[in-house]
Amino acid sequence: MVRMPLTPADVERGERLGTVLRQARGSRTMLDVALDAGISPETLRKIETGRVATPAFSTIAALADALGLSLDAVWAEIGGRERGTEQVAS
Repeated sequence: MVRMPLTPADVERGERLGTVLRQARGSRTMLDVALDAGISPETLRKIETGRVATPAFSTIAALADALGLSLDAVWAEIGGRERGTEQVAS
């Protein structure tokens, strides 16, 4: 599988995601949060530092759950509405 190069917007969004997760983690250790989310501390470190700009949805969902965040709140914080991705009212 060939991965397409990340755009500058992808990189920026990844950095924002890392910031959101770091802030939500607060005083909890990376190890504690990573174990609660079922990922390695190294993976969490890479996401928090922006080295993994586009983590899998399941990873983001697990981290959000471990941190007590809703996916909607995470998406809003990282700029989910920046490209016209607003939800349509049903």
